[in-house]
Amino acid sequence: MKDKLIIFDTTLRDGEQSPGASMTRDEKVRIGKALERLRVDVIEAGFPIASIGDFEAVQAVAKAVKDSIVCGLARALDKDIDRAGEALKGASRSRIHTFIATSPIHMQMKLQMQPEQVIEYAVRAVKRARQYTDDVEFSAEDAGRSEEDFLCRIFEAVIDAGATTLNIPDTVGYSIPQQFGETISNLIRRIPNSDKAVFSVHCHNDLGLAVANSLSAVMNGARQIECTINGLGERAGNASLEEVVMAVRTRQDVFGCQTGIDTREIVTCSKLVSSITGFPVQPNKAIVGANAFAHESGIHQDGVLKSRETYEIMRAEDVGWTANRMVMGKHSGRNAFKSRMTELGFEFASEEELNDAFFRFKQLADKKHDIFDEDLQALISEVGFESEDEHVKLIALKVCSETGEIPNATVTLRIGSQEVMGNANGGGAVDASLKAIEKLVKSDASLELYSVNNITNGTDAQGEVTVRLEKAGRIVNGLGADTDIVIASAKAYVNAINKLQTPDQRRHPQKGDV
Repeated sequence: MKDKLIIFDTTLRDGEQSPGASMTRDEKVRIGKALERLRVDVIEAGFPIASIGDFEAVQAVAKAVKDSIVCGLARALDKDIDRAGEALKGASRSRIHTFIATSPIHMQMKLQMQPEQVIEYAVRAVKRARQYTDDVEFSAEDAGRSEEDFLCRIFEAVIDAGATTLNIPDTVGYSIPQQFGETISNLIRRIPNSDKAVFSVHCHNDLGLAVANSLSAVMNGARQIECTINGLGERAGNASLEEVVMAVRTRQDVFGCQTGIDTREIVTCSKLVSSITGFPVQPNKAIVGANAFAHESGIHQDGVLKSRETYEIMRAEDVGWTANRMVMGKHSGRNAFKSRMTELGFEFASEEELNDAFFRFKQLADKKHDIFDEDLQALISEVGFESEDEHVKLIALKVCSETGEIPNATVTLRIGSQEVMGNANGGGAVDASLKAIEKLVKSDASLELYSVNNITNGTDAQGEVTVRLEKAGRIVNGLGADTDIVIASAKAYVNAINKLQTPDQRRHPQKGDV
């Protein structure tokens, strides 16, 4: 009987800290339900003290998810822990994850505390968290640069106080696999009461070693991995859930443990997170990239045709590349549409919302013969963008692009209650369209990123456009999808403009960067 490797997903908390990746409450619930279908053991839903919005999102995920443990992050402060406990009240199973920095540079420069004070805060935080739940995790922030002797002292103390999971985060991505694995092994060996807690790791990818460090930790006794879908996260991101899970599954000859993940849900979950956050997955991304199971070389193609195992160590079906794909079209009915959306984890709040989404589905079906799950996910994301308080709405767009002539775009927007029209020239159809929109909205934001991805294959595929705008230090992502890439670009730009005009309620007291 192999050990269980606990998968702790922090896409909704650490993943959201990627600039521009903020999610709404409803989007967090959708991803939370997808993670539940993936059979993730623990879902870290957010940082409840960070903002009212984050508190409500954690609360909503806690009520919606029944099978996975729902976790809230809290600094080692009474107010943080109480807020997390309140947010998690409705959860079937809950965990409070509290943390404090333990490296010399963090204790001295950020906390301005002595080591003994840090231990005191940690113990008090764990004891307070135990008033709300028996499942308490403690993290030593910047453990990768902390002194081993001090880690032994603080971990022993928090276990005695009631912590059931100990997390050793490589907060700044500084560790090297062999060294990090040895640290985990030494801590388990040296801490007298280590058998009373599960050892966990949370690795950042600044040197591209997050997955390698995580797996090294597993080989040295760690039995929980903290990770995110698509490796999403602050700076260079976190350990990628799909890579960790498939490495452990594929190399059972090396790892003495196994996960409970339903790997067939991996690709669907990846696409959902990408669609909601606006962070596209690069084609050569392991497991979930479009080229992950593609073979261009003639030698490779010949080998795969003769025996798949010659060049493939995993089956595409096992991670969901050919599963859960139901083709729908213009003759599909309302009940079939609703049923498929339910299977994809989306529940409509009202008949009006269902009717609006079904109308958009029919519009898309008139343009595109076959509609796949990816199209449906993009459609629902688009519906979510257009909330009732949307300040700017795209009404019409006309573009003229002719060989030898300067492209020109004429756009009609509704800004508030007023319809306005404007036009502009540009270097191409997209450039002219975005300039025409900017002329009307006068956002003065700078365009930091423009990215185009096809949602499915074929010349009639929807194009998904991501734009990233920056203004006064605030970064937002806008997403738009359409079979016409110019219209998709305009939608994405308008979506980003609306986000800029919405008050940013998110604040990170310590960014929760464990």
